[in-house]
Amino acid sequence: MGLLDNLKQQMGSQFIEILQWLDDTNDSLVYRFPVYNQEIKMNAQLTVRENQAALFINEGKAADLFGPGRYQLTTQNLPILTTLRGWKYGFQSPFKADVYFFNARLFTDLKWGTTNPVMMRDAEFGMIRLRAFGTYALKIADPKTFFATIVGTQGLTTTDEITGQLRSTILSRLSDAIAEAKIAALDIASKYDELSSHARQILGPEFAAYGLELSKFFIENVSLPEEVEAAIDQRTKLGVLGDRMGQYTQLQAADAMKIAAANPGGAAGAGVGIGAGIAMGGMMGGALATGMGGAPPVPGMGGAPPPPAGPGFAAPRWSVTIDGKTYGPYTDDSLKGMVAAGQVAPGTLAWKPGATGWAPLSTFAEFAGSSAPAPPMPPPPPPPAR
Repeated sequence: MGLLDNLKQQMGSQFIEILQWLDDTNDSLVYRFPVYNQEIKMNAQLTVRENQAALFINEGKAADLFGPGRYQLTTQNLPILTTLRGWKYGFQSPFKADVYFFNARLFTDLKWGTTNPVMMRDAEFGMIRLRAFGTYALKIADPKTFFATIVGTQGLTTTDEITGQLRSTILSRLSDAIAEAKIAALDIASKYDELSSHARQILGPEFAAYGLELSKFFIENVSLPEEVEAAIDQRTKLGVLGDRMGQYTQLQAADAMKIAAANPGGAAGAGVGIGAGIAMGGMMGGALATGMGGAPPVPGMGGAPPPPAGPGFAAPRWSVTIDGKTYGPYTDDSLKGMVAAGQVAPGTLAWKPGATGWAPLSTFAEFAGSSAPAPPMPPPPPPPAR
């Protein structure tokens, strides 16, 4: 073998003759074939598998695109690259080009969720804050657009590297979708499918601008603020009992006894606490029976309008939380009586409609300066037996 033949063989070994991507990952969107300083041999074999696409890049610009199949690279099936390179008359020498493989399969179970609550206007509750999360699925629909908008400027290659940008798009458009749907907050849970479909229609063009197709979009949960959920829990209790005043009175008495049991160190003691709770429940029931003749609605929850204020009458509005459980609602007078009886400490967390959040009772103007009463004197010892 002559020196010239040996040199040709060594040079020929540097040319790329087979181009393919055997993807063994679960999150790769794009793979750049390692050409670098090597050259692609004209008439080399290109293999593009199902759910793949191969894109030839010339000096940073997208050129020829290949779908699934097996190709022999020639100037005939590289028309754009041939024009850009200025090849004529069947040029057969090796050439340099960047080759990107795109994974066009469906990527499922991608997560989205609100980092911070989203402010919404609801017809029943007014201005509220909502949290939401769910999943979506996407795939690369236009490799050239995806390369121009994402890969060419940022070099992103995996789903993790693009989901952050897509999540911001989802959250900004989802709030619009919920607002346009005009669904009451209490009815959102029964409208997840309709909201998901509406959100997908709004988000579809946003994803298409990146060369992506939003194939699936699901809303899994929408949660209300803590104070609104507490008010809903109270109304649920009343709905279970019905509108009979005796049952409402029993509910209030039971709550008062639970609060007394949760504060065993209170001045009232267990026996006094139970008695005070029952009496307080009866007092509330009598007041409500005089004013309404039925169970009151929870303020801000719709239904019948709040009862009018008057001497000896006020709507229940206070909720308190002890050991992670919520009790109420109570009127101002009944809650003040519980504080005076030592059943509720001034530092107990409370909430009322219009408050910004849960706060100690003593921080509200209605209970400013309140403090637990001094414990009563212990009873005298029994006389000695004779």
